[in-house]
Amino acid sequence: MANVVITFRIMPQDPGIDLKQIEDEAKKEIVKFCNSQEFKTSIEPIAFGLNALNIIFVMDENKGSTESLEKKINEIKGVQSVEVIDVRRAIG
Repeated sequence: MANVVITFRIMPQDPGIDLKQIEDEAKKEIVKFCNSQEFKTSIEPIAFGLNALNIIFVMDENKGSTESLEKKINEIKGVQSVEVIDVRRAIG
């Protein structure tokens, strides 16, 4: 099977939430879930000072759904929601 590249959009509860702390905790959950150390993160302005955290990571498609990982990240303090905004099969 192949690897897939997944992008999560993580929305904080309010503009004052420290996205760096959420990023660190989310990365720990991703490592536990799919044993991946490959990440790319970005901050996406949404509106009125609110920013979303986008995390791109690679996982083996044999892991199946990311639903349990999304639930774990959603439990992080300060997280309003987590959604998968992109899934692509890695080539190479």
